[in-house]
Amino acid sequence: MANSDFRQHKITLCTDCRFTGGPCRPGAELLAQLNRSVSALGRPLDGNFSIAGTVAMAACTRPCTIAFQATGKATYLFGDISPDEDIDDLVSFAAACAEGKAFDASPHHALDLNGKSLARIPAALLVSEETAGRLQ
Repeated sequence: MANSDFRQHKITLCTDCRFTGGPCRPGAELLAQLNRSVSALGRPLDGNFSIAGTVAMAACTRPCTIAFQATGKATYLFGDISPDEDIDDLVSFAAACAEGKAFDASPHHALDLNGKSLARIPAALLVSEETAGRLQ
């Protein structure tokens, strides 16, 4: 049975600081701006994306930090994001993700938000013992 609330993509932002033990104001501001921007664009973005904050993403020297994830796809991690300056680039990256143009791109062709890319983590290939012998 399909779940109509299932979001294919997830955007996670650092909104709590591990150093201060309190909220990260720029991260919370970015979360609010991104939610407003994606909602304003409507479908497919608002229906395909879950946007949430999390406790420290361990990139504290490069705040704000944001990750774009999707099941079976590479994860992209960006840092040094400015809520005021980078919102349009983030929404454009989200649109590319929704169209399948970002996650499958090679690292050399992927959007990197003006040099703010921290990592492209390949999708994990989870193999059960039952099928391990069949994969080469």
